[in-house]
Amino acid sequence: MADPRVKQIKIKTGVVKRLTKEKVAYEKEVVKTEEKVEKMKAENKDEYEVKKMIEVLQESKMMIPDTLKRLNTAYADLENLLNKEEDLNETEEYKAGKTALEEAKAVMPSS
Repeated sequence: MADPRVKQIKIKTGVVKRLTKEKVAYEKEVVKTEEKVEKMKAENKDEYEVKKMIEVLQESKMMIPDTLKRLNTAYADLENLLNKEEDLNETEEYKAGKTALEEAKAVMPSS
């Protein structure tokens, strides 16, 4: 792995993978927290506790667009790099990069 281009592909692939996982995790957290808020309301929990849980929910919801923005940037960076370095398409890193792009595309809203 002496080729610095391979190292760049590996780094950018890691970023895309991490941000893909992060976005999915925030979305799951939002659903889970929404369910928790509804349950707390149904059980007539303390108003302060419900209010605090709603704040947690809002924070999680705010993280999704930020993570998506960073994922879009990382996706474009990796895609451009892979297009530029197509001569490396036989390397494991290149193939992993392509796979990471496919996985990221699955969680990104289609535009």
